[in-house]
Amino acid sequence: MSAIIIFSAIYLAKIILAIAMLCSLYRLVKGPRAHDRILAMDSLYLNTLLMFLTFGISTGSSTYFEVALIIALLGFVSTVALAKFLMRGEVIE
Repeated sequence: MSAIIIFSAIYLAKIILAIAMLCSLYRLVKGPRAHDRILAMDSLYLNTLLMFLTFGISTGSSTYFEVALIIALLGFVSTVALAKFLMRGEVIE
């Protein structure tokens, strides 16, 4: 009984994350300013990370967790670099 609840909760989480990814993608394409696009990209990589984690939980494979860790590291660095570029006009001082 509890396995059915867990699998249905993971399935529901995947659907909700897919909808959130579509909303972030819309804001990334239609964002009126660069700040909105950076926030949309940040939200998109977080939703992708969470999607990989739900895939890892449902399959039991550790590969998805490693991919999620790489996405988290690259996403954080890219968000910081883009924010610094918008503030100062250069990334490396």
